[in-house]
Amino acid sequence: MDFIKQIIKNKKLILQLGKNDFKNRFANTSLGSIWGFLQPFVFMMMYVVVFQFIFKQTGPGGVPYVVWFIPGMAMWMTINDGIIGASNSIRGYSYLVKKVVFPVDIIPLISLIANAFVSLFLIVIATAVCVIFKFVPNVFQMIYMIISVYIFLIAITRFTSAVATLVPDFSNLLGIVMQICMWLTPVVWDLSMIAEHHKISMIMKFLPFTYLVTTFREVFISDGIVFANNGMFTIIFWVITFVMFIWGNSVFKRTKKDFADVL
Repeated sequence: MDFIKQIIKNKKLILQLGKNDFKNRFANTSLGSIWGFLQPFVFMMMYVVVFQFIFKQTGPGGVPYVVWFIPGMAMWMTINDGIIGASNSIRGYSYLVKKVVFPVDIIPLISLIANAFVSLFLIVIATAVCVIFKFVPNVFQMIYMIISVYIFLIAITRFTSAVATLVPDFSNLLGIVMQICMWLTPVVWDLSMIAEHHKISMIMKFLPFTYLVTTFREVFISDGIVFANNGMFTIIFWVITFVMFIWGNSVFKRTKKDFADVL
């Protein structure tokens, strides 16, 4: 496939531009890239302070709230920042799009690489906090989940980046949709709260966002192999991701010839 070939051929360029993208976001500040890590870290810690130490809540099954919450929020922030950033990336790199020789296909990947620095930092923080509370994750299952989320992000942003480039209003709509999805996805609430609504609960479990957040959380707090424990939902997740990639890749290939004209 042409897209895979572009990634392999330009892997060094993708990594270099991704690192430069992350640095340039905070180039005009005295603390530089530190802001990129500090802002999401403080955001997560505020949730922890409020729910763990003020409201004194516990997570489902009696686990400490911080152990239940931080991994799920780290995964959600990876998803949200990845989709929003990559979807707007082609407009952000409009000067590269107008260069005939530049491989436009890799631009969303540049944004995903830039966002990955913060995402991996949050995952490290989540791991450290959980270990402090004596919840040690399985490293191999964690790697599986990290690979899974980035394959999913590549799949979905093939479509969203193309549409956001051709239709500027789509970026604003996508931001609203992601806010809604944040509350529909069990990030700050648990699926057991809607267990009595069987049909709604099943639909929620089929959604890729739900699979990624809840399964990544299970890496820290559950025994067994997470993708085996969620066998049916694992299969559905990969089917949806594959179909989404095929569809998104088709849309991207058909529309990329028009990018330079609308930018």
